Amino acid sequence: MQFFGSSEISPSPPLPTASGNNAHMIYVFNRNGVCLLYREWNRPLRTLDSNQDHKLMFGLLFSLKSLTAKMDPSSVEKGNLGVPQLPGQGCSFHSFRTNTYKLSFMESPSGIKIILVTHPKASDLRDSLKYIYNLYVEYVVKNPLYTPGTPIK
Repeated sequence: MQFFGSSEISPSPPLPTASGNNAHMIYVFNRNGVCLLYREWNRPLRTLDSNQDHKLMFGLLFSLKSLTAKMDPSSVEKGNLGVPQLPGQGCSFHSFRTNTYKLSFMESPSGIKIILVTHPKASDLRDSLKYIYNLYVEYVVKNPLYTPGTPIK
């Protein structure tokens, strides 16, 4: 299967890093901000309920996308800060790192947003996010029993 015109993606996931499974959380949002999937593995501290957590994460993505689009030195048109952009418009970010985690992000042309929160020393996860998106397409979008826009079970 091809992903946005790139080379073939193998059916097996990318190899884990030397330190093992570094994933903490995964989010999948649709274009309207509805959280379709949320899973956590290594999250010792829970300070928010899940709905607040999903809204906070989507708001963070919206703000970061808007900020990076306005800071893009190659774009002449800046527009208003905070105005929603269509998928693929403006400058996009792929990840950011703090001292406690790394957030990796991918947005598909259809507006599906995949966020993977990992250990801060994790390497570039763009191939992993593409692989997750391909799994989403194969097992969710192509599933005749799935109703679009509903959470994935």
